[in-house]
Amino acid sequence: MAALRSSFPDYSSAFLPSPAPFSALSFSRPVSLSFPFTSSSGVPLFSFPSPHAARQAALGFIPGIRPSAVVNDGVFASTAVGNSLAEELPIEKRFPSFPTVLDINQIRDILPHRFPFLLVDRVVEYSPGVSAVGIKNVTINDNFFPGHFPQRPIMPGVLMVEAMAQVGGIVMLQPEVGGSRENFFFAGVDKVRFRKPVIAGDTLVMRMNLVKLQRRFGIAKMEGKAYVGGELVCEGEFMMSLGGDSGVKV
Repeated sequence: MAALRSSFPDYSSAFLPSPAPFSALSFSRPVSLSFPFTSSSGVPLFSFPSPHAARQAALGFIPGIRPSAVVNDGVFASTAVGNSLAEELPIEKRFPSFPTVLDINQIRDILPHRFPFLLVDRVVEYSPGVSAVGIKNVTINDNFFPGHFPQRPIMPGVLMVEAMAQVGGIVMLQPEVGGSRENFFFAGVDKVRFRKPVIAGDTLVMRMNLVKLQRRFGIAKMEGKAYVGGELVCEGEFMMSLGGDSGVKV
């Protein structure tokens, strides 16, 4: 199966020349800006320290900078304006949706899980046998919220880990990798840390990367991180058993 890829552009090297004073800039979360660069004409430039910070600018979180200023796949043109983007474009039109590489029907073709335990709604980046990024839309209608907790709906940490493992399953359940949905098991987890609570209304974005594959023993080691709004909420190391004739059934 050919590798499928779809992701936001990498803005890690994006530069934004702007005559606007630094004090006029604000971000949705603190970021550090540096000013070591100048343009060919000598105009001072400043750089974004991370792809997330640049994407915040691209989506209009910095007052005075239009997303339409993005040119050449991540290089920003000089467009300082007096008013924030919020005054020009309604908020319901401002934010693009996540791309769809695998929709829920395609996910159901790969994973054996079904309601109420299928915890991946969409895959937004996919390289079979290498990595995947999946999302889980956390809603108040999820069946675990009435008991966890009635007065403060928080997604259980064990279900975040399960959702991440399912994204890992999407990575590994491919013919070229040797995975089989009849003999694929979540074999272990280590170094799990929960950084922030995930609540109803959040979108959980989970990245799983294959670190090591021992075909002889049918064991795969993966690293996973989950985010909400660009903030890390959960991370850990995962072990999967591929089963099959040469694998270890757990």
